[in-house]
Amino acid sequence: MAKRATSRTRKSGSGRRSKGNATSPVRRRVRGVARWISRAMFLAAGLAVAWIAIYAVVPVPRTPYMISESWRLGGVARDWVPLEEISPNLQRAVVAAEDANFCLHWGFDMAAIRDAIADGGARGASTISQQTVKNTFLWQSRSWVRKALEAAITPVVELIWPKQRVLEVYLNVAEFDEGVFGAEAAARHYFGVSAADLTQTQAARLAAILPSPQTRSASEPSDATRRRAGQILEGAATIRADGRDACFAN
Repeated sequence: MAKRATSRTRKSGSGRRSKGNATSPVRRRVRGVARWISRAMFLAAGLAVAWIAIYAVVPVPRTPYMISESWRLGGVARDWVPLEEISPNLQRAVVAAEDANFCLHWGFDMAAIRDAIADGGARGASTISQQTVKNTFLWQSRSWVRKALEAAITPVVELIWPKQRVLEVYLNVAEFDEGVFGAEAAARHYFGVSAADLTQTQAARLAAILPSPQTRSASEPSDATRRRAGQILEGAATIRADGRDACFAN
């Protein structure tokens, strides 16, 4: 009787092993897919970091939005210039208008985000760093995917690029009119001068049209644009006086 019981036990154990073996190919496939996905994610992350590192020293040739606008319009106006060839008037005006705490944060202005939430999302809290990431690496349409990528890339850009480089890229890829990108093209388009020669008023007007460059004009400003430019002039003087331009001002 003992021998028969032992035999039945062995058969039962053998059956369980066979059942486990039957499902192991599925498990192997799942593990293989998981490994493939992990490797693909690491590769994508590595390529993204390499792309960011290259743009830390190389002028940005074209952005996705520039390419789409060039196809749509048959060409765009854009001339890359280094930061030292862009008037400090425009540098301060843009920072005062778009991100007064630019020198103080690591890519996200948490105080501005809290204020925007308190206001029910009626105003934006996007920093110059975030806008630079969106304009340089991503697309313009609003989506949670784009926002998630922007949130992931922004700290990496802040880690690799100095603040001066962030502002330099921003001022060279921002849109100032339909098909007009960058400070140099904008200065010549609106005022017939180089970006280095912009006056305080001209700079403030350029900064004032940034939120909606295709519906506003820096050379023929509306009353609202004039008022906004006046506010920006005051803000630029403030950040110069309190030292919030220290990370980029010459």
